[in-house]
Amino acid sequence: MPLGPWRKKNKSTKENLVENEEVSGGHAGAGSQNKSAVNGAGLPPPPANLRPRLVFHTQLAHGSPTGRIEGFTNVKELYAKIAHAFNISAPEILFCTLNTHKIDMEKLLGGQIGLEDFIFAHIKGIKKEVEVYKSEDALGLTITDNGAGYAFIKRIKEGSVVDGVKVICVGDHIECINGHNIVGTRHYEVARMLKELPRDRSFTLKLVEPMKAFEMLEPRSRGTKPASDNKIGTGRSTLRLRSKGPATVEDEPTEFEEKAVKKVDDLLESYMGIRDTELAATMVEVGRDKKNPDEFATALDETLGDFAFPDEFVFDVWGAIGDAKQGRF
Repeated sequence: MPLGPWRKKNKSTKENLVENEEVSGGHAGAGSQNKSAVNGAGLPPPPANLRPRLVFHTQLAHGSPTGRIEGFTNVKELYAKIAHAFNISAPEILFCTLNTHKIDMEKLLGGQIGLEDFIFAHIKGIKKEVEVYKSEDALGLTITDNGAGYAFIKRIKEGSVVDGVKVICVGDHIECINGHNIVGTRHYEVARMLKELPRDRSFTLKLVEPMKAFEMLEPRSRGTKPASDNKIGTGRSTLRLRSKGPATVEDEPTEFEEKAVKKVDDLLESYMGIRDTELAATMVEVGRDKKNPDEFATALDETLGDFAFPDEFVFDVWGAIGDAKQGRF
């Protein structure tokens, strides 16, 4: 549909645990697809049961033996595999980081995992309830979600309202707002709820912080900066997880893709108060071959019908993709 007011649409085997095992190179995978439909000889790919498997190594971030997981195609299935490996329930997992046990939002697992990346799962820790006085329109929070129904705090702006409430930390899962349970609510809706809270009044948040080992206790972090030059992934190929459709093994993002995704992610924070690299990557992918903003808007509506984007945001995203194509960043 052309640009204009948009309406929001409705819508086994247990893994072995091993002590002190080194990370091995990635293998190819069950449940993943190659980018091309045929192999180098022009023949169809081998059946799924004859393809080598993608195996990843994982630990619980607060400390655990090493587990091996495989056979997942999206984030929910990934959490289920990790939960099975460590004999916990999948809803206990708040989010995962890559190659670090720390609550580092620059290493947050998003839509891509390098084939040699080590996955650390952060599980639920202490629950806390805090009252916040909204003295300004903007709280200074950036919200993201874990892809499985939990919204959590990705960044706290220095000097903001929330920055003055020291019990609120980056990585905290927002469970309730004023007694209303928001588990299962998408991050952009949570950001909207917080933005619409009346000014000059207090509100209550129920939060769940990630479990920490004693040696991990450290000063509160404000989270990732709006634009980071760090790349997620150490391997030359990555497993691309998608909310819809199967996972695929792809080459590392190109310089164009990295710059465009970073810029679109910044625009998501500016317009909607969220950061979501998977969503940003999908938007860049949708806009890669579109010829004008109306065509891009129509494709976004078809691909991401559960989002309602302002016209100005769509124009800015279209411009950002064009700038990246022309190397103007």
